[in-house]
Amino acid sequence: MLNLNLWHPKSANLPLRQAQSTTADSHMTRPLLRIIVLNAKGGCGKTTLATNLAGYYASHDYCTALLDADPQASSLHWLQNRGGAHNLITAINGTGHSLRVTRSFQMRVPPGIERLVVDTPAALDNARLQEVTRDADAILIPVLPSDIDIHAASHCIAELLLAGQVQQRSERVAVIANRVKKSTLIYATLQRFLASLGIPFIASLRDTQNYVHAAELGISIHELDTRSARQDTQDWEPLIQWLEQRGVLPVSATAAAVEALTQSAG
Repeated sequence: MLNLNLWHPKSANLPLRQAQSTTADSHMTRPLLRIIVLNAKGGCGKTTLATNLAGYYASHDYCTALLDADPQASSLHWLQNRGGAHNLITAINGTGHSLRVTRSFQMRVPPGIERLVVDTPAALDNARLQEVTRDADAILIPVLPSDIDIHAASHCIAELLLAGQVQQRSERVAVIANRVKKSTLIYATLQRFLASLGIPFIASLRDTQNYVHAAELGISIHELDTRSARQDTQDWEPLIQWLEQRGVLPVSATAAAVEALTQSAG
């Protein structure tokens, strides 16, 4: 069983502020931003994107939660490796069921959370996809530079726009090229494909062992104490800027999205 700082709705002692916030008055709560990392294909880097986003926000003094709705529970494993030496990230386990409480209550986002990052399962049916994306403030789709992944991404995006019914809020959706080598022909093919979608293509994250080393330590690329990661952290700047420009929906809408995400893992 994972030994994590899991959010338990009945616990009154769970810290909700980051480690560097020492008093209640030293931190003004910011509106909740819900970030969904989505792709129907496995192995495209959803967990890498989700964990590094959570690590970024935690290291910048945001009250951050990471909801793992993937049965593989890779994000929860990352949090287990993180331990208590780094900025607090609240874990929400969306991978299983509890017989004692309802799922919506069990998966409720803690009060005071400012950034919720959700690592989704590899496949969602159309009904669940619509529920999941309806109230998300940002939907991120990581794509690998390969023919198979480009083909899979085209289907995922089509389902998102049609079944997810996000046409009227398409400013919520963005694509990230993941594990790229920019000098390759396949990267050029990926660039052309992403440019043809009419959806923001906002960042390219390079293929580097820095992400592997960070994951082993339970930290993000932004928390690595090494000059070699400077280029990687710069790659994230357009993504963070895009996320922070998203319009934030009412906090009351969170429960339905979280319920839909966690049910999909069951």
